[in-house]
Amino acid sequence: MGEDMRIHCLNSISKVGLHELPQDFILTQTLDDADAVLVRSAVMHDMMIPKSLKAVARAGAGVNNIPLDAYAKQGIVCFNTPGANANAVKELIIAGMLLASRDIIGGANWIQANKQDPEIAKTVEKAKNQFGGTEIKGKTIGIVGLGAIGMQLAKSCASLGMKIIGYERFVSRIDRLEMPEGMVLASQVEELYPVCDFISLNVPLNNETKYMIDQKALDKMKDGIIILNFARDQLICDQDIKVALENNKVRCYVTDFPNTETANMKGVLAIPHLGASTEEAEDNCAVMAVHQLVDFFKQGNIKNSVNFPDATLGIKKHPRITLLGEVSLDPSKIIDLIGQQRIMQSMIQTNGKYTTMIYDLAKPLDDKMNQALQSVPGLLRIHHT
Repeated sequence: MGEDMRIHCLNSISKVGLHELPQDFILTQTLDDADAVLVRSAVMHDMMIPKSLKAVARAGAGVNNIPLDAYAKQGIVCFNTPGANANAVKELIIAGMLLASRDIIGGANWIQANKQDPEIAKTVEKAKNQFGGTEIKGKTIGIVGLGAIGMQLAKSCASLGMKIIGYERFVSRIDRLEMPEGMVLASQVEELYPVCDFISLNVPLNNETKYMIDQKALDKMKDGIIILNFARDQLICDQDIKVALENNKVRCYVTDFPNTETANMKGVLAIPHLGASTEEAEDNCAVMAVHQLVDFFKQGNIKNSVNFPDATLGIKKHPRITLLGEVSLDPSKIIDLIGQQRIMQSMIQTNGKYTTMIYDLAKPLDDKMNQALQSVPGLLRIHHT
């Protein structure tokens, strides 16, 4: 990489993260000439992007605001930062669980409404019974999704004396050494519903998880269940949760994603999307996003991509090319053009739809060979470092 990289921030990005950019990474005020974008919540689906754009890094975990497949077809790598905000979200889930168990907000509101009462110290003793609640120690929480947030939540809940049942669709991703003692794994998510006092959703929003909590799921749950949604709004069917709240099937629905429906429902504790909004989480996400961009542009490595498969050859000691292509991209055609004797080491990864290939070469490609590579069927972009 012999020229400056131009980075455009679509949202305000933590200065702690931006300070991690090397001197040859220049912040630009315009998207028109950007090589990479740093983004938090800005919606990019209908955004006009320049041909110069090679990478997008989301300072956060969710990527619903980025057209991943459309960008992949243009050879644009998209990154996210899994785990960087996990502690912040975990702490807010625990706060939501405590607020739903004991009517702290109702009690605090009563104080504000009666603060002019000269006898409030006495009258509060009569009023407080209406704000009583239950403890969480000894209760059972079902954690749906055992990624960075879900596993941290499991460990914290175990420390608080709770019983934990977890469910993870992709069982191979579970680090069983991280599981707290006594935690039970369910083979189907439905196993959680009838035995849990709390259910926490910690999964991405996709075709499989959209409206996963509907009337059918709610009917299987224990009466008085408390549902915690700090993942994505549409994991819950609003109309079905409304009926469940009215029937006291659900004691409280705690959501970090209020909308016009849930914000007006009795029994909903709505929080204004504060899950990752701590100074520490914003710093962690920004630092991780910047490091991934720098590693991609300087080393040709791809880590935590959400559209192309991850692949890395570490710190480069030779000229390196990273090829981004469709799954049909044939490695043999690449080797035929480059020449086996030129390849020092390589890595090829596929995710079933797209392919990442990294080659360390004995010497850089000349213009003729580079042009020949561009014509290989299925190749979307060549990245030189």
